[in-house]
Amino acid sequence: MRLVASDIDGTILGHDGKISDRTVRAFHACRDAGVELVFVTGRPPRWLHPLQDQLGHTGTVICSNGAVVWDLEADKLVSARTLTLDAVLEVRRVIKRLRPAALFAAETLGGFHLEPGFIENGSSELLSEFTPAPLAETLAADDAVVKFLAIVREGTADDFLAEVAPAVEHLASATHSSPGVSMLELALPGVNKAVTLAEYAAALGIGAEDVVAFGDMPNDIEMLRWAGHGYAMASGHPEAIRAAGQQAPHFDDDGVAQVLESRLASLGVQIS
Repeated sequence: MRLVASDIDGTILGHDGKISDRTVRAFHACRDAGVELVFVTGRPPRWLHPLQDQLGHTGTVICSNGAVVWDLEADKLVSARTLTLDAVLEVRRVIKRLRPAALFAAETLGGFHLEPGFIENGSSELLSEFTPAPLAETLAADDAVVKFLAIVREGTADDFLAEVAPAVEHLASATHSSPGVSMLELALPGVNKAVTLAEYAAALGIGAEDVVAFGDMPNDIEMLRWAGHGYAMASGHPEAIRAAGQQAPHFDDDGVAQVLESRLASLGVQIS
């Protein structure tokens, strides 16, 4: 275990926005033992404060499902893979033909753009600072889109993904990660958490066989397959569980901490 790569939401962070004390201790013990830590998330850079505030993490974070690499300590962009405006608008047209009621938003390197109605009742505190407007009016040709979002109010995210992914695969890769919400996350074709994590690990001279990875949703599938030791949370999506070689206990039981404690103990490291 030379590198631990972990998803955030639903894996180490709960709906209450908290990382458990036990999980914090386990990550600190990894760091103290010389194990590299990298967090691999669907979140954009502006939503990484739990890592700083609760874990004191100051390293690299792979954001937006692999589209962005962010230096948390310097608070600056390291690299990004982006969609063109033409591709975004074409993806929107394709999805609209399939699901006329779909609504859209775009995460760019400079901010967030969302259509009216994308958020029901303006209920998202994290997005309340952004003013809804038609994307064709707010997105400029030079806007670098790292994640394009599509949401519908009926059906499941799995069904939505199965319908949309093959229709847009020439334009964008598609996945989903929000439990209970039929929302797709689209990125440049070929971009996912595994691709960027593999590059990050290779730059450190670390191979997949020495990587322990944790995740819980379909956007973690490629990462869990790539890592030599991929753990899906027992509380996770069935597809993530099937993709992973191993299973971590339920999130509510500090599953990530349990696995790390066991692996550290096998190395002779005890967590106080």
